[in-house]
Amino acid sequence: MSKVAQIEAELETLSQAELREIRNCLDDLIEDDLEFTPEFEAALGKSEAEMVSGIRPRTRQP
Repeated sequence: MSKVAQIEAELETLSQAELREIRNCLDDLIEDDLEFTPEFEAALGKSEAEMVSGIRPRTRQP
């Protein structure tokens, strides 16, 4: 059994709260590897402009 398969099997035993905690951890790990590219900077600028104009940003529900 591969490591990924083992992890997937273990994830099936976790509660929703534990899965959210794992998701947040994975999001942080992935985010740490992202580069601050011009495209990313432009997306941030667009998001900030939307917030200033009163458009509510999309958020992930916990």
